[in-house]
Amino acid sequence: ECFSSPCQKCIEPHLEKTILTVAQGLPVTLVLPAFPGKSPNLAKVLGTLPDMAERRALEFLQSLCDRIKKIYAPGARIILCSDGRVFSDVVGMRDEDVTAYQRELSRIIRDSGLSSISTFDLDDLYHEMDFDQMRMRLVEEYGEPLAVIKASISRGGKISGYSEEDKEANRLYCGITRFLVEDAMYPGQMQSRTSIQNECRSRAYAVIQRSKAWGDWVAERFPSAIRLSIHPQTCGAPKLGIRLIEPDNWLTPWHGVAVEVQGRFILLKRSRAEEIGACLIHVEGRPRH
Repeated sequence: ECFSSPCQKCIEPHLEKTILTVAQGLPVTLVLPAFPGKSPNLAKVLGTLPDMAERRALEFLQSLCDRIKKIYAPGARIILCSDGRVFSDVVGMRDEDVTAYQRELSRIIRDSGLSSISTFDLDDLYHEMDFDQMRMRLVEEYGEPLAVIKASISRGGKISGYSEEDKEANRLYCGITRFLVEDAMYPGQMQSRTSIQNECRSRAYAVIQRSKAWGDWVAERFPSAIRLSIHPQTCGAPKLGIRLIEPDNWLTPWHGVAVEVQGRFILLKRSRAEEIGACLIHVEGRPRH
């Protein structure tokens, strides 16, 4: 109900940070944990590297900063705190694919002159460690025990009498489990759906643990930044939900493909784009949209 006209409660969690930043004449900093790497399910995406979907999303984020600069001269900057390395091993992404994705994303930002956007990931936080050690260190320093997470999710699944925080934890768990099942149902895999569902329910706890650990580190590292999220947020939430390809739905570039329709791009899952007869476009030998 607040989507078209945010209320004071929506604005309140972000107002003090913005006022302090403006008072100092500094660019407004926004942090977005996103752009982890492509889904391993080729029924959803075109491959492992960023393509037109990411490019359009990055261009939108740059345009957002440009619009802010027209109102406030120091402008804004967006830091993409990529969480792909944080949980790649439990969502079915290979670390080498995450590395290639991060490098190509940085190349697009540089070559396209998207000067208001920068990136930060787990590789920048922990040096001289292998990827498993990086993940282990993050959980050791910032992670909640899995038992605590499981208890909150279990309470949130009850009919009544539990906190909104527990209910949100249960909703998050169900949503992540659904995504994990979708990503695991790639063409040619041999497991039964029941087996995949059981495995994904278990892996979802680790995804939540690490995502929360990464989010807590981001909050500590960028205390004055406005927090963004690729998920819709409730009124008064500590993060602002942002859709990466307007005015589309909440599908993300790493779970879909860019489809050009009458001169504009929308996001669809690859299987849906193929169902409606979309033609695959290659550029420099790579599928792009």
